[in-house]
Amino acid sequence: MVSENILVPSGDAALEGDLVVPGEAWGIVLFAHGSGSSRLSPRNLEVAAGLHGAGFGTLLLDLLTEEEEREDVVTGRHRFDIALLARRLVDAVDWLERRPDTVDLPVGLFGASTGAAAALMAAAERPQRVSAVVSRGGRPDLADDALPLVAAPVLLVVGGSDEAVLDLNRKAAERTSALHRLHVVPGATHLFPETGALEQVTEAAAHWFRDHLTEGVDDERSG
Repeated sequence: MVSENILVPSGDAALEGDLVVPGEAWGIVLFAHGSGSSRLSPRNLEVAAGLHGAGFGTLLLDLLTEEEEREDVVTGRHRFDIALLARRLVDAVDWLERRPDTVDLPVGLFGASTGAAAALMAAAERPQRVSAVVSRGGRPDLADDALPLVAAPVLLVVGGSDEAVLDLNRKAAERTSALHRLHVVPGATHLFPETGALEQVTEAAAHWFRDHLTEGVDDERSG
């Protein structure tokens, strides 16, 4: 099993991340957190732990540097710079392809809030490498013209009581040409704090990644 703190180069920045790859992993999921959050988000950490239990590796990455985070707290300048976040996700996808222990693993993207838009844009940029995308309470509408270009299967998970975001996700789904599904967690609000809500998110994500990241992997292992 691999478990290490890493740095991903992206332009002039070095992005901090936490990489975990269980033995015999089915694939690896790269997380894109939302505005005002970080790789240490307790919600993403909980989902990542569930994915480890399902046999997937994870890379939780800070998409902004410490200096950018400090600036963003004051100005909000970077959190909605979806093009910047997507570019850094693409660099992380390419970084995974350069590592001997992750090069052969199918890649999934898990995006929360604005990170979901960045994940979709990155998936459109790397259609041969990204095999599935999951959005948790995401803003897929912010991916704009990239939505119809996404080839990977997309799961949109939204709280049933998060009405504004649910409406945005329904409209985004209509513009998504790839295989996609809208999964509504009844009674849940935006951050899924309700009892059992985040567990439902994790279960839905694990099933989606198992269905779409492991195509061909089972055959290779059984052979």
